[in-house]
Amino acid sequence: MIRVVVVDDQALVRRGLRGLIEDEEDIEVVGEASDGLDAVAVVRRTPADVVLMDIRMPGVDGLEATRRITANPELAGTRIIVLTTFEVDEYVFDALRYGASGFLLKDAPPDDILNAIRLVHEGQALLAPSVTRRVVRELLTARTRVLRPHPNLGELTPRETEIVALVGRGLSNDEIADELFLSPATARTHVSRAMTKLAARDRAQLVVIAYQSGLVD
Repeated sequence: MIRVVVVDDQALVRRGLRGLIEDEEDIEVVGEASDGLDAVAVVRRTPADVVLMDIRMPGVDGLEATRRITANPELAGTRIIVLTTFEVDEYVFDALRYGASGFLLKDAPPDDILNAIRLVHEGQALLAPSVTRRVVRELLTARTRVLRPHPNLGELTPRETEIVALVGRGLSNDEIADELFLSPATARTHVSRAMTKLAARDRAQLVVIAYQSGLVD
């Protein structure tokens, strides 16, 4: 069973998500929280695989709660999906930087929410290439950029560095393969090795690293 914690300051939203999940045979809700502080406490107390995390909550918000959860080595196996009302919310990038595995619109179709839980639980990032491109474009045009190159960037081969830059631009493995005249399997291998060297939790974090390291123009 995939264990899920639902975090939202609106009881109606929590009830709706619980009702949706409880109809599934492979997913169960093991906890709820109405704010970020409570969310951290619930996840520490109750082992969870995936957290559906609202960002805008009173007190400790979802961004800070995400940071606290992903910074805790004991919770390394917990993945976070950010819930937002906008595709390119001003907090989305910060949530990804703090270790969230992706984001969902609150009004996403039920099947999309369930599929997202399963994908993130399998270790995949919930960032479609088209969405990644929109997020990066928004960041490059709307933010004052402060470069913070990853300390392990020098461990990458030139090819791996090139591929991390393409991941940061929002290209899928197949698109990277086409761009660099590689086989899809080779592209996947390079992405996997780069993630290992940079200690990236998933592809979403690799996008953040590429952006912060100045690999995305």
